[in-house]
Amino acid sequence: MHSLMVIRSRLAHSEQNRLLASEAASAEKLLIQSGYQVTAATSLEEAKRKLADADASILVIPISDYSDWRKELLSSKSVPALWWCSEITSDLSAAACEDDFTADGILSSSMLPAEIHWALHFSARQFFAEQQWKKEREQLLSRLEERKWIDMAKGILSRTRNISESEAYEYLRKEAMNERKRLVDVATSIVKAYQLLHKP
Repeated sequence: MHSLMVIRSRLAHSEQNRLLASEAASAEKLLIQSGYQVTAATSLEEAKRKLADADASILVIPISDYSDWRKELLSSKSVPALWWCSEITSDLSAAACEDDFTADGILSSSMLPAEIHWALHFSARQFFAEQQWKKEREQLLSRLEERKWIDMAKGILSRTRNISESEAYEYLRKEAMNERKRLVDVATSIVKAYQLLHKP
């Protein structure tokens, strides 16, 4: 992880904007001193445009905005988004202290370069492990859904043709091969046709 993007939001209050800008500049300086290439963005739109070259994003924003910003950034590129915890960002976040909040990681100005490195390293590992877990979960849910359609089709074929479920499965398999379709597509067609014909 070499390239980081520091992002800060613009708030309605000008003094808060000045403080966030100052904090973002401090974050950029510390990250550059720690050996990272740093790009800055002052809005979500700008960040989404520049995110292509970043390995992670550092959000210098009130914690109450973190989840929404992270979601928007993930829609552009799948990289960890770490929250920059400082006196300023935590003061702006006091009201959100009790909210259900999960960050990909947290950095602060009191960290040494080695601590920043390891925080980024472990945040990235955890982030990508979570992304892999979500992908595997989606694949598993998809397979379960496919299995449901196949089982329903086997049941329909067993009842209507008076055959065993293993014979029904073999029938589905042969039909899929003959039609050059996936087994689940043939099963879905059978179930939907059956439901249409037996609609009350």
